[in-house]
Amino acid sequence: MSTKEDEASWAEQQIATFLDTLWMEHGVSDNTLTAYRTDLTHFSDWLNQQGDNLQSADDGLIRLYLAALGRYSTRTLSRRLSSIRRFYRYMLREALITTDPSAGVESPRLGRPLPRSLSEAEVEALLDAPDTETVLGLRDRAMLEVLYASGLRVSELVGLTITQLNLRQGLVRIIGKGNKERLVPLGAEALDWLERYLKTGRPELVDVSGSDAVFPSRRGTQMTRQTFWYSIKRYAQQAEISKPLSPHVIRHAFATHLLNHGADLRAVQMLLGHTDISTTQIYTHVARERLKNLHAEHHPRG
Repeated sequence: MSTKEDEASWAEQQIATFLDTLWMEHGVSDNTLTAYRTDLTHFSDWLNQQGDNLQSADDGLIRLYLAALGRYSTRTLSRRLSSIRRFYRYMLREALITTDPSAGVESPRLGRPLPRSLSEAEVEALLDAPDTETVLGLRDRAMLEVLYASGLRVSELVGLTITQLNLRQGLVRIIGKGNKERLVPLGAEALDWLERYLKTGRPELVDVSGSDAVFPSRRGTQMTRQTFWYSIKRYAQQAEISKPLSPHVIRHAFATHLLNHGADLRAVQMLLGHTDISTTQIYTHVARERLKNLHAEHHPRG
């Protein structure tokens, strides 16, 4: 095996060990691990093309790599650098390198775009779109109601199992990012639709499979995130909502509408499962932006 092949094999092994460490020590999700693997493998391959490798790269090479990615968005560049930094901190901790080459590399400056959201009227139209006379329509109405009432991540929603529900107390138990548990209230309307679906809709979907998924697919197995995403796009068209729509936009609407109605930021942080309140604070900007728009539209001197 050539030296280049040895270096590639070593890099692949170190990346795999790093990912295993992230999973064991921090409970990082599969999606995040996949993103790290993609970022680091791309960086390693680029270094090999330059005749270098992960162990010997310096800050100049990292800057050159980021410059070579100029066609990507600032957010993507920032994520790539974040992956590289975390990997090199691990390498330093394991004494595989003596200095961290990423330490002096500045992050690309990120603007802070406001998350897309929906008005309360648009949410109502979306919730009313499924045909609840059908089993799948009733399931989808219950899913949308639960999503809007709880602000769950789409992976948390499609992964819900019967044992996570406490219908008597109107709560759902979520194991979120980093294996952190949180209890989220559902509210009367979502609870009503959920109970209706569990009684008359779900039994038909799990009749053969015996799945414990709360919202199984038409085949009775756990629904994928992509399937639910396509359903939302279809219902958005039916509701004549022209904005780009995804499950995450409904999560944004959940947080924004809570704040618009006077909810405490810390409470919203807990409901969303954010570790850092700075992640939640973006929604205060959304709420302020809506107030500004309302003022401009309705005040005589707006």
